This record gives sequence, structure tokens and C-alpha cells, in this order.
Amino acid sequence: MKEQVAGLYAQHLAEQTQLINALRGHLAEHGLVVPQGPAHLKSLAKALDATDVAIPQLVRDIGRIYLEQIEQLNAKIADLEKTPRREAQFGEEIRRLQTMPGIGPITAMAVEVFAPPMQTFKRGRDFAAWLGLVPVQHSTGGKQRLGRTSKMGQRDIRRLLIIGAMAVIRWASRRGARLGSWLSRMMDRKPLMLVAVALANKMARAIWAMQTKREDYRDPGLAAA
Repeated sequence: MKEQVAGLYAQHLAEQTQLINALRGHLAEHGLVVPQGPAHLKSLAKALDATDVAIPQLVRDIGRIYLEQIEQLNAKIADLEKTPRREAQFGEEIRRLQTMPGIGPITAMAVEVFAPPMQTFKRGRDFAAWLGLVPVQHSTGGKQRLGRTSKMGQRDIRRLLIIGAMAVIRWASRRGARLGSWLSRMMDRKPLMLVAVALANKMARAIWAMQTKREDYRDPGLAAA
């Protein structure tokens, strides 16, 4: 049961992202540009209903079909989220994992269900590598550079961690990341998706530390203060 819930949740989130991006692209072809992410879904709906913008009726109708599909997915996602909330009341591991920003009840349950015991891994980097979140290394002229992320690893946990990392990045974009922090520097220099994968890597390492030490999440910045 838990495996099905976690797998379906990851699948629906991926489908939601695809539909939202398709709707954004559909509107962008007609001069309506809306920021990325589920948080801007209302902006997409408003753009379709705007009477002060010359959009062909067919474009509006197709856009509303996209919106209906997205709303149906949102309802399925909301239903799936009810299961781990009940589980979280009883599972210490699920509760502990949710103390980390970017990890909700479904992601916590996916880690519990799909990941091997954390003692299987000698260090957090090994767990991140198992998930496929450690970039493939290439050697050029004696120097190592990071390439595309490896395809190895547990797909559902990896996908959920990256989605959670994107949520943290969006929050930091709105509120402002701590000045001089690793996340702030990465957001200033790197593409959004690369930052999300790098943050998901850090989250995976933190999960390993939390589970092996049986400790709640500690903000590295606060811990170092």
C-alpha cells in the first residue's frame, strides 16, 4: 500500500509539472508569459480569462482543457496526501524526516518504503549515489568536472527530493536565501535545475545523517553558528 501511494504521488507530480509546462508553452506562443511552477497556476487561469488580451477562442478553450486536467491531478494528489499524514502520527522515522525543509509526508514515506536501511551505506554520499544524485565525474586534463546526473538510483525518491528541493528554492526566491549561504551562491550562479539537483543531493546526505544518528534535522548554518 505504501509503495503504491508513494509511486503514484511521484507519478502525479511529474504529470502535473508536464501539464503546467505545456500550458505555459501554449500561452507563450500567443505572447502570454507566466512564471514556472504550480504556485503560478492561478496566474495561468487569470491569463486565460483576461478580456483585455487578444487571444483566439480556440487557444482559450485548449488552455481550459489543460487546466481541467491539472485540477483533476491536484485532487488525486490531495487524496494521496491524506494517507501519509495518518501514518506520520505513528511513525517516528516519517516524523523525523519531515523536520527537513522540502520533505513532506509522502517523500518521508517513500524513503521509509523504498530505501534500504541507512546502515547499508557507509556515508551520506553513498546514499546520494544510490539515488542517482551524485553527478557523473569526467576527467579532462587532470581535472574533474561534473556531468549529467547518473540514471542509477531509486527513481521515485530521487524525483520527490528534486521536487522538494524546487519548493525550497521557490521559497528562497520569494523570501530571500540567507546572504552568503551555499544556496544563495548557487542561485546566483547556476541554472535552476542544476541548483535543485545539487540541493537534493545535500538533502539525501542529510537524510542519511538523520536516520543513522536518529536526530531531527539541524540547519547547517545554525549548527555552525
